[in-house]
Amino acid sequence: MSTNESRSAAGSAAASPERSVFLAALGADAGRLRPEVLRYVAGPPAGARVGIGEGVFEVAGSRFSGLTRLARPVVGPQLLVTAHERDVPFRIENRPAPSPDGRVELRAERWFRFSSGEQRFVDVLRVGSAPGTLRNLLGAARRVELELRCDVTPRGHLRMRSERAWLRAGRLRLPLPRPLSVRAEVEDGYDETAGRHTIRASVRNPIVGLVMEYRGWFSYRYETR
Repeated sequence: MSTNESRSAAGSAAASPERSVFLAALGADAGRLRPEVLRYVAGPPAGARVGIGEGVFEVAGSRFSGLTRLARPVVGPQLLVTAHERDVPFRIENRPAPSPDGRVELRAERWFRFSSGEQRFVDVLRVGSAPGTLRNLLGAARRVELELRCDVTPRGHLRMRSERAWLRAGRLRLPLPRPLSVRAEVEDGYDETAGRHTIRASVRNPIVGLVMEYRGWFSYRYETR
């Protein structure tokens, strides 16, 4: 076991729902996660502040570059990507931080290194009001919000599926009608043969179909900065 894996294992042993949005949402079901996924979702061990993943997406992006450009003034920056390519290097940084209600939230930044230029996607996860759910605030402006239902797959992977969507405008939180809404699904797993973490995500609209996708693999480590 590497130093980073040892630290992760030590950290997961002391992890609690107060330190991880995923553990808070899953509750007792977190024990059904395979060990590598559990260490990943448990968050950084004592002394570390950021988790860093680096890998390659087999495929990533959106085929609707025109629509995404039109939607940007509404949803804000660092949410929609305007390229669709294969073998896309990427980097993700996960930072736990206090949320406005005093609990924990997870702030994530992703860099898609397309051949046409780097694009950035950011979001925040907070513990949801309903058991088993998370609030997902998307983009730098956080104008789009999803309610994610969390569960554990038979393979011990973490799965998140959106159930409702809102558009936020100042203090207003407007439910999106189905034709304008999206359904997101994300699965965080582990490839035991290759010894690396896996990610699969898709965002679909009931009218246009697949709006955005990314799937691939990555290595993960923690740093103190």
